[in-house]
Amino acid sequence: MNKKKTKIFIAGHKGMVGSAILKKLKENNFKKIITVEKKKLNFINQAKTLKFINKIKPDIVIIAAAKVGGITFNNLNRAQFIYENTMIHSNIIHSSYLNNVKKIIFLGSSCMYPKNCKQPMKEEYLLDGKFEPTNEPYALAKMHGIKMCESYNYQYKTNYLSLIPASMYGPNDNYNNRESHVIPALMKKLYLAKKNKAKKVEIWGSGKPKREFLHVYDFADFVVELIQKKIEPKILNIGSGTEITIKKLAFILKNITQYKGKLIFNKSKPDGVYRKLLDSKKVRSLGFKKTINFEQALIKIFSEKFN
Repeated sequence: MNKKKTKIFIAGHKGMVGSAILKKLKENNFKKIITVEKKKLNFINQAKTLKFINKIKPDIVIIAAAKVGGITFNNLNRAQFIYENTMIHSNIIHSSYLNNVKKIIFLGSSCMYPKNCKQPMKEEYLLDGKFEPTNEPYALAKMHGIKMCESYNYQYKTNYLSLIPASMYGPNDNYNNRESHVIPALMKKLYLAKKNKAKKVEIWGSGKPKREFLHVYDFADFVVELIQKKIEPKILNIGSGTEITIKKLAFILKNITQYKGKLIFNKSKPDGVYRKLLDSKKVRSLGFKKTINFEQALIKIFSEKFN
């Protein structure tokens, strides 16, 4: 692969995942990286998306653009989540196909697996059962993207790859109260509690659910490797292989933020899916390795964001 000539378009370069991939591509000396600001192009607009892809003629497209959020935000904005996410990837994938894009990397989500999925979750377990109800529209939209890539590969012999990462964390995460995921949400909540000298902090759910977290830089490093590898188009899980309960995570963050009050777990609030451990044997066979220590990374993230 010619790093000076290969044109790579990243859709969603300002988000946590897109910005990490952009950083790692630059570190690996790729010279023709294309991005576009959301205010200039909203991928929901089919005609404008096609016009843009026609103009830039990329060799590779990475779809990191998506509407995302936590349990409550997902549940309250079900129409937006299913419509916007379906339109974003549909317009990018089809416009890329019409312009003979050589490779697409589409980002799925572990929430696409059934609520009561067997653990660890293998790629073939997708659609084996019902989604978790609170984020069903988002999961359906992401599943549509996976099936769209799969269908184009089948009918048009394209090379569109779908990746299903574990819950990601890292620099440039979203700390908006309504839209953030569990790590940034808890980190911010505990930081503010310490700052305001609050005696207790309420955390939704029992704290018992387990989550598998993956640093976004580990993920981005592997995306850069995949761009340069010749592999059959497929669906690939990418996880760290390590689980942690929400309760343990909360106490780790309590220690990092130096919050001295009590943690109260509100069991009347939803837990979401109880366990989401990905089977990542396929990516490990392709050379994927987790390199970043979880707790050390959290300390660094907190220091950079709040100190």
